Amino acid sequence: MSSTSVTTTKINRPNLVAVGTIVWLSSELMFFAALFAIYFTTRGVQGPSVWLESTEMLNIPFATLNTTVLVLSSVTCQFGVFAAERFQYQRKGSLLKISSWGMREWFALTFLMGAFFVGGQIYEYATLVQEGLSLSSNAYGSVFYIATGFHGLHVTGGLIAFLLVIIRVSKARTFSHSQATTAIVVSYYWHFVDVVWIALFSAIYLIK
Repeated sequence: MSSTSVTTTKINRPNLVAVGTIVWLSSELMFFAALFAIYFTTRGVQGPSVWLESTEMLNIPFATLNTTVLVLSSVTCQFGVFAAERFQYQRKGSLLKISSWGMREWFALTFLMGAFFVGGQIYEYATLVQEGLSLSSNAYGSVFYIATGFHGLHVTGGLIAFLLVIIRVSKARTFSHSQATTAIVVSYYWHFVDVVWIALFSAIYLIK
C-alpha cells in the first residue's frame, strides 16, 4: 500500500520543467510589458505627428500576412503536441497524408512557418531602412526596432528549440515521456511569442 501511495504521488506531482518554464515566461511577460510601456510613453511624448509620419511607411498588408503565418504556426505546433501526447513522434503513412503526421512533421512545418516570419521581418527591416526609417532616425524608429527586434530574437530562439527537439527525437530509439514533456514545454514558449506578437502587431501596425 505504501508503494502504491508513493507511485501516485509521483504521478500527481507537477513537472518541474513545465513549472520552471511557466515561471520563466512570466518574467519574459514583464520584459515585454516594459517594452510596451516604453513604446506608448515615447508615443505620448513625441506626439501624433511623428507617429503618423512614420507609420505611413509600414507595409500593413505584408505585416498582416506575416502575422497570419506566425499565428497559424501555433496551430501546427499544437497538432505536434497532440501527436507527442499520444507518443507518435513520426508519420505512419505517406508525407502527403497529413492525418498520419507525427510530432516531427508538425514541428518541422512549424519551424518553416516561423522561419518565414523571421525572413519576412528581415525583409521589412531592409525596406524601411531604404525608405529612411532606421534605428537612429527618430524616436519611433528606435522603439519600433527595439520592440520588434527583441521579439524576433525570441522567435529565433523558438526555432532553435524546435530544431533541437526534432534532432533529439530522430536520434532516439524510443519516444519517451521526457521527450514528450520537452515538446510540450517548447509549445508553451511558442504560443507565448505568438500571443506577444499579436499584441505588438496591434499596437504598432493597427493603432495609429
